[in-house]
Amino acid sequence: MSKNLLFAADKPCGISCNKFLSQIKKKYGVKKAGYSGTLDVNASGVLIIAFGQYTKLFRFLKKTPKCYTAVLWLGAKSESLDAEMIESVKELEPFDLKEIKQNAAKLIGQISYTPPKFSAKRIEGKRAYKLAREGKEFELKEITTEVFSLKIKKYEHPFLTFEAEVSEGGYIRSLGAMLAASLGVDGCLKTLQRESEGEFKYENEKPLYAPDFLNMEENFYEGNKEDLFLGRALQKERFKKSGPGEYFVITDNFLSIVKIEQNGVDYILNKIEI
Repeated sequence: MSKNLLFAADKPCGISCNKFLSQIKKKYGVKKAGYSGTLDVNASGVLIIAFGQYTKLFRFLKKTPKCYTAVLWLGAKSESLDAEMIESVKELEPFDLKEIKQNAAKLIGQISYTPPKFSAKRIEGKRAYKLAREGKEFELKEITTEVFSLKIKKYEHPFLTFEAEVSEGGYIRSLGAMLAASLGVDGCLKTLQRESEGEFKYENEKPLYAPDFLNMEENFYEGNKEDLFLGRALQKERFKKSGPGEYFVITDNFLSIVKIEQNGVDYILNKIEI
């Protein structure tokens, strides 16, 4: 097995991403591995895993939109916005499904909100959820998320199942709470499943060809191949596409990522075995 590997795993509910990664490393017998796109302990679904040099590729991958299926518990109040810290449950009369769908449609587009304090956001180097569990006082900055779609899949009062496609960094717990608030009630997520992350879907941990998942165009260097292998200066004019931007270049069994600017060419990553 290649020391470089990229695939989508299926993280189960009830385990942290770090602990799940440790299990993956043990399963495959590797030491260097990483993941992209943190999932909450109580969430499950697609988690992008990379071994070896491929851990350097995370920021260049096609990871948007992210698609989730969630079950919203209407009337349940929780500081963590999920079922972990439910404080109270209020019995409610069922809502009109048409009203729910109308309110959901209003959340499509750009929305601004404050992320949950029980989240993986970093505050001065520490995870927000750790500070929250310690009872520390802190404030999180407002963020903006693009909601590409929000579909109501099933309503069995008080549980509302919805599917959402959002941009990277979006919090579905917050989206669920906002939908509940639009109906004038509290709400928290009972379950959360990530179905896909951009181009990544769970396919039994099938190894993926990394260049197919890079969020940039392929380019071709028509100069000396050894220049790429040895990390030498590259001539802008020798590229097939010389316009400004980031490109990946494949030479034999190696991948390089370069940035072409008006004044020349810079390496971002070089000589990654594929």
